[in-house]
Amino acid sequence: MSAESWLNRIWYERPAPPWWLIPLSLAYGAVCGSRQFLYARGLRRPVSLPRPVIVVGNLTVGGTGKTPLVCWLASRLAERGFAPGIVTRGYGGSLRGVRLATAAYDPAVVGDEPILLARRTGVPVAVGRDRPAAAQLLLEAGCDVIVSDDGLQHYALSRDCEIVVIDGDRRFGNGWLLPAGPLREKRTRLASADVVVVNGGRALLDGAFSMRLEARSAVALDGSRTRPLPAFAGLEVHAVAGIGHPERFFNTLRAHGIEVIGHALPDHARLTPKDVDFPDSRPVLMTEKDAVKCAHAADERHWYVPVSAYFEGGESTTLLDIVSGRIAGRATPRGTLDG
Repeated sequence: MSAESWLNRIWYERPAPPWWLIPLSLAYGAVCGSRQFLYARGLRRPVSLPRPVIVVGNLTVGGTGKTPLVCWLASRLAERGFAPGIVTRGYGGSLRGVRLATAAYDPAVVGDEPILLARRTGVPVAVGRDRPAAAQLLLEAGCDVIVSDDGLQHYALSRDCEIVVIDGDRRFGNGWLLPAGPLREKRTRLASADVVVVNGGRALLDGAFSMRLEARSAVALDGSRTRPLPAFAGLEVHAVAGIGHPERFFNTLRAHGIEVIGHALPDHARLTPKDVDFPDSRPVLMTEKDAVKCAHAADERHWYVPVSAYFEGGESTTLLDIVSGRIAGRATPRGTLDG
């Protein structure tokens, strides 16, 4: 069992963590609290950009659906006449500086998510651990709104709007901070967010928005053809997922009547040909994030399944109105931690 699988069992399947992880969790909380205190009291100053910054992040480790929401948000902002750009850290890549990324970049250098974001949105995407410096590249490229994929806890970059995404199935796990639990920050942090989005299930909190991720088709890895997912119903397929919550992807396929042989990999795993090459002729379905890393291993069996974010009723308009309001209020920017 991998360390990631072992931790996920502790976080989401046990009512309480092992006692020896609790002191580590308390120490982690003390470090996080001290950082928040320094920024809240002005003892450390975040970088404030001349254009509004919207952060889409989460409180827990692992996938909650924030990247599909970033794609949705960037597209909707563009429809409203803005020129958005996306800043992302580039997890899994070897890049040490900052760079504008395109869909043609090597995922081993910039990571998988920047390529997915560039391909899905068509807006400029900047990659780098130094988020303020990466965001500056977007300003130089003509962007007038910066959308940060993750970075809720990256207080070095000031923000005008915070959107927190919660996994509606796994929620907050056992409720402990890392490493005893999956929380990066305490649940009380939600009170300072502008928007809370619950991915899957109904909203957990008053005022939270309900989002769902839908998959409707499969695309051949070489881009030559598309098939509706129901066309795979009744078939046994290999399903590959190197994301924070692989079971969500597997369940998405099962909901279309597909028989799944699941192959769960660590989040942001660097896929090799052996990870997607199986000794049979069954179709191989994978997430879009994984697909950008293994085009070299594709044959006629290999497909990726893009997912898109959807909201119920008029919630999408309400959410966009909140974000637009924060953008319009840019002349009086919010502090980093105050609500």
